[in-house]
Amino acid sequence: MPRILIAIVLAAGVTLGLFYLMQALIKSGDQALSEPSKGSVLDFVRVKKDEVTEQKQRKPRKPPKPEQPPPDMPQPEMDLASSDPLSSGYDFAADVAADVSLEGGLALESGDGEYLPIVKVSPVYPRRALSRGIEGYVIVEFTVTKQGSVSNPTVIEAEPAGIFEQAAVDAALKFKYKPRVINGEAAEVAGVQNRISFQIDG
Repeated sequence: MPRILIAIVLAAGVTLGLFYLMQALIKSGDQALSEPSKGSVLDFVRVKKDEVTEQKQRKPRKPPKPEQPPPDMPQPEMDLASSDPLSSGYDFAADVAADVSLEGGLALESGDGEYLPIVKVSPVYPRRALSRGIEGYVIVEFTVTKQGSVSNPTVIEAEPAGIFEQAAVDAALKFKYKPRVINGEAAEVAGVQNRISFQIDG
């Protein structure tokens, strides 16, 4: 029983002490907020020295002159080469100077409006003839259309027969012409003949 009384008294004392301490802290906090802080404040201002910047004018240097002029680039040739993979190492030429029209005479006349060849494709050399070293020629006859293309190619003569005909017809179908113009309108030209030679060079 006396222990309980002692504990109650101590607890009451501690509680009162805490209340007192809290009251003191509250008062001191209000005073710290209301009163200005004592002391002096020094302001430091840094003054920069006058700086003089020197500007240098730089002139661009002239590029040095080349010692040697660049070489002239070769102009690409307009003639198309053969696309046969077996024809590497060989030059195959199609004779394109024999365009002859049975109706209108020579195709390469100097008269205005006459049809002119623009693209002549070299024929694909047949594998059998290439492997055996056979050479020859084919004369093909066809019609130059109003659009400048070739239609209805037929074989007139072939030497040797049965070897180069199909390759010559395929090449002729890829020829392109400037069509003949009569009275301001394009016209077909029938009976044009072309000799296509098959030769192995090299």
